[in-house]
Amino acid sequence: MKMKKYTATTMPEVMKLIRKELGEDAVILNSKVVYSKGFLGLFKKKSIEVLAGMDSYDTTIVPKENPSIQSFQTSNATDEIKKELEDLKHMVKSIQRSPLDENYPPEFGALIQHLKEQELADELITTVSDELFVHMKSNNEKLGMDEQCNRTKKCLSSLLEQLPIGGMSFNKKYINVLGPTGVGKTTTIAKMAARAVLEKKKKVGFITTDTYRIAAIEQLKTYAGLLQAPIEIVYSERDLQDAMEKYQSLDIVFIDTAGRNYKEIKFVEDLQKLINLEEDTETFLVLSTTSKQKDMEVIIEQFTDFPIEKFIFTKLDETNSIGSIINLMVKYKKGLAYYTDGQEVPEDIVEANLNELLNLLLKGIRYERSS
Repeated sequence: MKMKKYTATTMPEVMKLIRKELGEDAVILNSKVVYSKGFLGLFKKKSIEVLAGMDSYDTTIVPKENPSIQSFQTSNATDEIKKELEDLKHMVKSIQRSPLDENYPPEFGALIQHLKEQELADELITTVSDELFVHMKSNNEKLGMDEQCNRTKKCLSSLLEQLPIGGMSFNKKYINVLGPTGVGKTTTIAKMAARAVLEKKKKVGFITTDTYRIAAIEQLKTYAGLLQAPIEIVYSERDLQDAMEKYQSLDIVFIDTAGRNYKEIKFVEDLQKLINLEEDTETFLVLSTTSKQKDMEVIIEQFTDFPIEKFIFTKLDETNSIGSIINLMVKYKKGLAYYTDGQEVPEDIVEANLNELLNLLLKGIRYERSS
């Protein structure tokens, strides 16, 4: 048997190489996920390593006077290899087809379709599917839906677990909340402040730089009144400094920045001149799950000079897909603080938890929930 080792970043890429060199009758003998060392042990790169083979008995010269040897050589593909060939032949042939789910065994179809409906990025679906395929072949076992989902969670967790997950640290005095217009930023601030007062017994205050929308100021004044918290409206950097001096006795000060079209860099620059980014601040970027991912990416990239560690995603109750949350976390190496799922204050806000986020992603598929 002619054997060769192939390596590529994804299973479909490996299969293309195998099909090109060995043809459609190739047999996969072994497969595994390997990681190359990255800079200082970080940023490891994943690859798929596959050992494939092809029977070469058709080119073997056999003496005519010994038919028993010919019989042995023409049947040297054992029953086990033949069975393996039948199981995997469709994988090789599927390279001719373009849909992502057709590059993997049919039992992965329901999970892949669900992840696509959740708008998880194709490269992440491929990563998950590769991991499932390698595990299935390495252990020579079928994977039921429960096991597929649990292994999906494990795979995605490995990409997200190094990121900061969870709400406010409560060891920073100033909370900057940034975000474009229409994402529900002011309501989100009210929910965060109410949690700080009711659950942590903190003394809070509000500063708003959103002098463009009277409705936003009035809305924040209403929330401040309900929480018996002071509020200051600032128009300049000097106003901001004066407000901070007034709030020296408070535990936490929430700064509601103006909601503008932050696709335009001039508004980002204006904001950067106004707000305080000193060490005693914690900064969050609020985005709406109902927005297009490409639009959110433009906004995120405009805020690259801001010390943002975590996202807050709003309006989960208005969408059927949350894959963009995970896509953006992975792409920009940012954590997740909260997500909101309604307008009620302070009820409709959830502090982020990685396991529960992945449960939401897989909601609708029956599986065993692991802790």
